[in-house]
Amino acid sequence: MSYDRYVSICKPLHYGTLLGSRACAHMAAAAWASGFLYAFMHTANTFSLPLCHGNALGQFFCEIPHILKLSCSKSYLRELGLLAISSFLFSRCFLFIVFSYVQIFRAVLRIPSEQGRHKAFSTCLPHLAVVFLFFSTAAFSYLKPPSISSPSLDLAVSVLYSVVPPALNPLIYSLRNQELKAAVWRLITGQLKKY
Repeated sequence: MSYDRYVSICKPLHYGTLLGSRACAHMAAAAWASGFLYAFMHTANTFSLPLCHGNALGQFFCEIPHILKLSCSKSYLRELGLLAISSFLFSRCFLFIVFSYVQIFRAVLRIPSEQGRHKAFSTCLPHLAVVFLFFSTAAFSYLKPPSISSPSLDLAVSVLYSVVPPALNPLIYSLRNQELKAAVWRLITGQLKKY
């Protein structure tokens, strides 16, 4: 999404060539393949862990840190290695997003009209907010010290990074639709017409 915003704002005349159907299909395939590979590696490693503290988690989500607490051998070091590699790859994605948005904001701040800057910011800021919410809560979930771990905090953080961003995306992008904004405003102010 950040690349789409970058191309549409910084290189609008090349949008069709840089983000054609083939490029979109390649990016979607790369995202799906990397997600599948990430899940497969962690699943295979998780099933190879010997569990000595039972196999019941006191958590709704089956998160990796909770499974590692049940492990009784040093084989959890493999999982920590996978988490380190994953963190490195995610940090590269995050840096790519940050670099894209720095370029976008530099281009937007050069737009002479205030209305043009407002329109450009209104298309970028919702995506940036959802990305920040996802990365910050996921990083907190996986990098927090075990001393501040509690079942309710772990559940709340897991919901924040796994449920809220996908649920917010359609809502945020549909709120850019003027008719939907007007309907939500009428609903909030209680001015709906009765039919």
